[in-house]
Amino acid sequence: MEHDDHETPNPPRRGLRKGLYLIPSVFTAANIGMGFFSVMASLRGFQILGSGNPDISAAASHFDSAAVAIGWALLFDMLDGRIARLTKTTTEIGIQLDSIADVVTFGIAPAVLAYVWGYGASLTEGSDLHRLAWFLSFMYLLCGAFRLARFNVQSSRPRILAEGTPKVDKKNYVGLPIPVAGGLIAALVHFSPVPLTYFGPERARIYTGLLMVLVGVLSVMMVSTLRFSSFKTVGTNVRSMRMIILALAVGMLIFLYSQYVLLAIVVTYILHGLLTRVAAVFWRRGESAEAKIEPNPVGRSSGN
Repeated sequence: MEHDDHETPNPPRRGLRKGLYLIPSVFTAANIGMGFFSVMASLRGFQILGSGNPDISAAASHFDSAAVAIGWALLFDMLDGRIARLTKTTTEIGIQLDSIADVVTFGIAPAVLAYVWGYGASLTEGSDLHRLAWFLSFMYLLCGAFRLARFNVQSSRPRILAEGTPKVDKKNYVGLPIPVAGGLIAALVHFSPVPLTYFGPERARIYTGLLMVLVGVLSVMMVSTLRFSSFKTVGTNVRSMRMIILALAVGMLIFLYSQYVLLAIVVTYILHGLLTRVAAVFWRRGESAEAKIEPNPVGRSSGN
């Protein structure tokens, strides 16, 4: 029987292409793994605080590990989407899997971390303030899930959106991205991993109140119509030496001063979106005021 040299049942390029589709999913799976690790580390720290002779330093170590895991998950979340776009291996199942991963890692994990590190241990269980704190953590998770669902709908089926709904803009996100909201809580815990009960009843109550306000504000910002830069076009030019130098510099600063740099980066990103919105409001008001001023008539005589 003759063999046809032109038949190639499994071309090498096809196998390589299938392998490329797995790379973004590996990073997404790592994202989920970091979220699960963060939840388990948070629960372990809370268990230590609830023991008869709590070890504050051991609990702080677990809370810090939970926060760092969310930080790693944020990196994996940035890489999976960027790699999928660069290799053109974006799939519908990958998009849905990424959203589920974000709910776990940047929704459940930060909500649990804020509870066990902050108000869960410092407030009296069963009190009105404790129930309010529990409710705020739940609302944070719910608003984060809604934020992801709205983003998926806007991205996949923009034609069915009601009139007046913000259109999809690849350069901006509508509402605070849930990874940034979860990253702020993680960066705050990483900055000071010692649980709030360590500071005494009075100061712990003050810090707990501020944390509750922060969680509530983040929840509202996620479901708002504020626009935040997506930075999707940043770094797409691999030949840009300035971007490589900047990335290396930021990476080194994070390695040396992670407690300060990570918190500064997240806060700067959020303030950038808020200040941009404020500037846009004042700009529109200025244009409206100029439009109301009628121009002087041309050729009108002021004499008899």
